[in-house]
Amino acid sequence: MEEENHSMEKGLLLVNKAERRESSETTITPFLIFTTFIIVSASYSFGIALGFTAGTMSSIMEDLDLSIAQFSVFGSLLTFGGMIGAIFSAIIADAFGRKMTLWVAEAFFISGWLAIAQAKNIILLDFGRFFVGTGVGLASYVVPVYIAEITPKNVRGTFTFSNQLLQNCGIATAYYIGNFVSWRTIALIGIIPCLIQFLGLFFIPESPRWLAKENRDEECEAVLQKLRGKEADIVKETREIMISVDATANISMQSLFKRKYTRQLTIGVGVMLLQQLCGSSGISYYAGSIFDLAGFPSRIGMTVLSIVVVPKALLGLIIVDRWGRRPLLMASAFGICLSCITLALAFGLKGVPGIVNFTPTMAFIGIMTYVMMFAAGLGALPWIIMSEIFPMDMKVVAGSLVTITNWFTGWIVSYCFNFMLIWSPTGTFVVFAIISGFTIVFAWCLVPETRGLTLEEIQLPRES
Repeated sequence: MEEENHSMEKGLLLVNKAERRESSETTITPFLIFTTFIIVSASYSFGIALGFTAGTMSSIMEDLDLSIAQFSVFGSLLTFGGMIGAIFSAIIADAFGRKMTLWVAEAFFISGWLAIAQAKNIILLDFGRFFVGTGVGLASYVVPVYIAEITPKNVRGTFTFSNQLLQNCGIATAYYIGNFVSWRTIALIGIIPCLIQFLGLFFIPESPRWLAKENRDEECEAVLQKLRGKEADIVKETREIMISVDATANISMQSLFKRKYTRQLTIGVGVMLLQQLCGSSGISYYAGSIFDLAGFPSRIGMTVLSIVVVPKALLGLIIVDRWGRRPLLMASAFGICLSCITLALAFGLKGVPGIVNFTPTMAFIGIMTYVMMFAAGLGALPWIIMSEIFPMDMKVVAGSLVTITNWFTGWIVSYCFNFMLIWSPTGTFVVFAIISGFTIVFAWCLVPETRGLTLEEIQLPRES
């Protein structure tokens, strides 16, 4: 009887120990948080770049004697540089690792911000904006991929969404301090998070999945153990990574268009196109101009936007792994659609007697709703989905293609936005409302739910 009780106690002890080890696989360790913070820190500079032109348009044009066409070129060079950076981002990340790609990105970020801060003419100003854009393009692919490859499946969406949170912190900073400091000072502030990441990269590990791809299995296992904690049982996760990497080999761009990759490619390109075609770059870059056009005080509008954009992104970070990717994407697109309709009505009724007094308020509500709903979902989710749906064999070429698609479309939208407002503010936001409505349909019909699945499990239906 005593032996039986002893055996039962020993069995329960083993079960409890196994349960503790199993649960420790998804433990959020301090080192994982630190690593993620370093990876996303440059996203703060990315956000400053996005919001840089919103409150500084008039002062830059006045200081350097620029026309509206010249300033539109300057604004759009961020996305043009992003497109150039995106061409090489996945290639560099695959050949030299995620960390090296971020170091290269920081070199462009820092040199670009310094050029803008010191600009005495349009040439140096444009070169600086282009360099910052190139850094953004390099980072925009590798940051979500890097985070997705180091985080446990149950918190992968939350950690990847932190990229968008830091971007919105940067946007909020640019919106707010743009009311009080010169545009040259804002450029110098943009360098600070770049220096944090540049130094911090020396203290974080390379992606375990990239190490496995390079046949550095021991390093892969050591890094994974460090990220998950000393008590974590990483045997299963390590085995899944090894099997996944061994079963794949990089494909060519031509092979990417084979029928078996059609669904992933359609989803990846589709969400990136729709993110930009709903007008996100134009509204982010020129929110202050829209306030002025509607007759609402731009300083008040930009200050309020700087206050609300971060909490809304924080809400998205909290609910992305609770709601799931697809419901949050649809809810975000629905809110953006309503905000565009509100903006279209605001400008459409601008000249109507008795209603004209409501135009500034309606425009303010429309812009505020747009920015908040974009921050809560559509801003981050295309990058999260991109980092999850592509298997290792197509991640390089597919990642490059969808990132280039995003930045090329953003370049077109950001350059044309001011001219579209001159053409018809009402028509501009009607177009964006229609595209946002289509985004809901696209997400419902095609976008898969990846919440709670490992990167390897997401690929099982495709391989089965």
